[in-house]
Amino acid sequence: MKVNDVELVISAVREDQYPNDPLPEIALAGRSNVGKSSFINRMIQRKGMARISARPGKTQTLNFYLINQQLYFVDVPGYGYAKVSKKERQAWGKMMENYFSKRKELKLAVLIVDLRHNPTEDDLLMYDFLKHYEIPVLVIATKMDKVAKTKRPSHLKKIKEALDIEPEDQIIPFSSETGEGKDEAWGAIRSFVGK
Repeated sequence: MKVNDVELVISAVREDQYPNDPLPEIALAGRSNVGKSSFINRMIQRKGMARISARPGKTQTLNFYLINQQLYFVDVPGYGYAKVSKKERQAWGKMMENYFSKRKELKLAVLIVDLRHNPTEDDLLMYDFLKHYEIPVLVIATKMDKVAKTKRPSHLKKIKEALDIEPEDQIIPFSSETGEGKDEAWGAIRSFVGK
């Protein structure tokens, strides 16, 4: 998909702040520091659109990026970062649960994991949480360029097994550095938004 137009429409914390149009939404979830912002920037071909933070746990809002006036990427707060207070974590949890459980425009959740490592307990919880709300999930395994080609299949297999990925959900290896996996990711996203 050629991205000609991207705009950060709103950083929302409440339902009444969400965009009020019927465009499909793709939520992007992943633990802090997994490369979510780099994934977004590579997908939309903009270097600094999603801010890459040196301090994990910095995204504390739902950031709605309007792409080509056709769909939204919704960047949700990263999870699993210890330095965030319990109270803050509860507030984020509530905000995310509200969004994932009620948002009709949400068509797909992209769960971003690190290809080099087994999914964390938080990744498993997130996948189960999304499946509980019957949201289709696309798993993106980032940092593919850091894993030798011969080892990628076994890494993907481990992630699939650890998450216990349902047959209808897809896993795509991805590199924000080289752009490998970008076309496949867009292909999978398009199949859910009909664009």
